[in-house]
Amino acid sequence: MKKANLEVLLEDISSKFNLVLEGHEVLRSEIRELGRKTDERFDLVDFKIDTLNKKIDAVSADLKAHRADTEAHHGVYLVKED
Repeated sequence: MKKANLEVLLEDISSKFNLVLEGHEVLRSEIRELGRKTDERFDLVDFKIDTLNKKIDAVSADLKAHRADTEAHHGVYLVKED
C-alpha cells in the first residue's frame, strides 16, 4: 500500500471517528437534559404529594376533633331520619 493511499484511508477513518464522538456528545447532552427535566418533575410531584398529605392530615385532625365533640354530647343531640 502506498503512503498516499494510507494517508487517505487514515483521514477517512479519523473523520468517521470524529463523527462518532460528536454523536456521543450530542447523546450525552440529551441524556443530561432529560435527567434535569425528570428531576424537576419528581420535585414537583414530591411537592404535590407533601401538600396533599398535609391537607389529609388537617382533615383527619378536624374529623377527630368533631367526633370527640359529638361524642361528648351523647344523648343531647340526636340525628333523626325521616
